[in-house]
Amino acid sequence: MCAHGPEHLIPETLLSLLTSVAWPAAIAIAWTIGEIAYRLLSLPRISSYGVAGFVMAASQGGFLANPSGQPVALLAHFAFGLILFELGYRINLRWLRVNPWLTITSLIEASGTFAAVFVLAQAFALPTVPSLLLAALAMATSPAAVLRVANELQSSGQVTERLFHLTACNCVLSLFIFKAVVGYWVLASAGTASEAVWNSLVVIGVSVAIGAAFGVAVPALLRQLGNIDRNATVAFATAALLLTAVTHAFRFSPLLAALAFGLVARHRRAILSQAQRNFGTLGDLLTVLLFVFVAASLDWHQLGKGITLALAVVAARLAVKVAATTVFAHLSGITWRKGALTGLAMTPMSVLVIVLLEQTRHLKLYALDQVAGLAAIVLLLEVIGPIVTRRALVWAGETHQPAGR
Repeated sequence: MCAHGPEHLIPETLLSLLTSVAWPAAIAIAWTIGEIAYRLLSLPRISSYGVAGFVMAASQGGFLANPSGQPVALLAHFAFGLILFELGYRINLRWLRVNPWLTITSLIEASGTFAAVFVLAQAFALPTVPSLLLAALAMATSPAAVLRVANELQSSGQVTERLFHLTACNCVLSLFIFKAVVGYWVLASAGTASEAVWNSLVVIGVSVAIGAAFGVAVPALLRQLGNIDRNATVAFATAALLLTAVTHAFRFSPLLAALAFGLVARHRRAILSQAQRNFGTLGDLLTVLLFVFVAASLDWHQLGKGITLALAVVAARLAVKVAATTVFAHLSGITWRKGALTGLAMTPMSVLVIVLLEQTRHLKLYALDQVAGLAAIVLLLEVIGPIVTRRALVWAGETHQPAGR
């Protein structure tokens, strides 16, 4: 044993060391690439994070193993929870009541996207459940991409506000339909009716209730402590971490809970400053981790298999969203041009897709393996989507950057 011990110990030690530094190294590399691309090419940082994650993924010969089931997955959920909290916080329910055409626009563009993508998936001979899942996921715009690009550009105006509200609405609709399809899949896979209801209606209801409870409790605690302006960022970030851990542990939806948390917190008159909304350096760091996590979670060997379906889905999804926001532009109070730019800015999709599918692995619902084109869709929309959003906001004249850049 003595003769062979060192030879076996050294590789294991090196492997353990490389594993322990893989994610910190990946985050550092992705951040560096993002900063260089932003300064030299004016590319959105998050597009570069996705490219870096793609290159470093193990399926591409890189050093990042698939992170599903690892502790880093919980951090990714936490990162997305902060983003959805911020999105929920920016939603003004009173505006949606005063301007019902905005809600109608959201319903039309989301349902139209679902129908168009489902028909496409069926035309490509995908089974029914993967087709339904793909259609449900295609409804949603990525809150991570939309918020980070808007924050990066310090964008504000009619297109930006509509983009936030439509993104929140179609994310909620996508989550609801996704959970309903999961419930249907459970029932169709020889599950019981109670299991199907649990994985759809109960998960949705309990997740929203937990998030709303946090939205009431945290502002109340801050008022008792006083000095809300100083404590708000840490308090809300800590609460979002706890909320993510609790809902993840009990297999509820951290995404719905975080969105409800932000929405209720806003309407409890908890005020966040412009700097706090971004969660500062913490938000920036976790965004890098989230986009690298997404790219590393996919099996890129399937990339070429579904490229035709991917291109068709991307085109159909974009066409429906632009058409819906343009047709209802005047009715909702903006010009057709700004309506079209709002639809164009809703191009990103990918982050929500992977985070949602990550949550279904305990059900053995391996939709990523069944929809070969999903990897290609994610790559296209993770890299191109934020660039399109950036251009749309610049063309709308709602940033400090001239339209020519």
